[in-house]
Amino acid sequence: MPETLLLGFCAFGASLLTFFCGFGLGTLLLPVFACFMPLDRAVAATAVVHFVNGLFKWVLVGRFADRRVVLVFGIPAIVAAMVGAEVLSQLPDQGRLFEWTLGTHTFGPTAARGLVGLLLGVMVVLESGDAFDRIRTGGTRTLVLGGLLSGFFGGVSGMQGALRSAFLSKQGLSKEAFIATGAVIAACVDVSRLGIYASDWRRHADDIRWVPVFVAVVGALIGARVGATYLRKVEAAMVSRCVGAALLVMAAAMMVGLV
Repeated sequence: MPETLLLGFCAFGASLLTFFCGFGLGTLLLPVFACFMPLDRAVAATAVVHFVNGLFKWVLVGRFADRRVVLVFGIPAIVAAMVGAEVLSQLPDQGRLFEWTLGTHTFGPTAARGLVGLLLGVMVVLESGDAFDRIRTGGTRTLVLGGLLSGFFGGVSGMQGALRSAFLSKQGLSKEAFIATGAVIAACVDVSRLGIYASDWRRHADDIRWVPVFVAVVGALIGARVGATYLRKVEAAMVSRCVGAALLVMAAAMMVGLV
């Protein structure tokens, strides 16, 4: 029970922090869920929380979404997310790539966890640097490419937000439109990958811990509501830097097998 409550607090904090910068909820929650269940089901559980939270953000600020960007970016993202989810289902979550010991405990990443950690680290580094400064504002090809990349990473690891935010930030959107457009796209992508994950969940129904999922959903919704209340008072750049630092720590932890 204390662990479940901790998950709820993590979901609340992650949702609040990431409301403004447009990414990070899934990547902050994934390592926590991975402590409760195997990685493929942890990704799916994270997707449930991410989807419900995205719908709620859609209700709160969806009227500001840019319809053109949603379509041009979102459709490729949905297709790529389905491909990524299929790739995830083929990755083994057993057999460590390497092992190391600390005291009496042995750690080491599986192939799936190592890949997820690597993807997370790469995306955070790209987002924090100037790799996206050369992206042309508003270009249709840029939006399609961004949708394909973020959708695939979202399907295989649950971590679509960093790349999505990097591309959307170059579209000249207002802060409200940026948040709303990202929320609408994220919700659509989540629908596509949840359909892929569902078949695995049906095979492992007895292994799914629904109480942590429910508590995380509630925590995330409360965080989103608080974030919407303070939307006009918080600078997104500051929050984004804090989230990026936390994501790098988690990426390193996953790559060495601590989570």
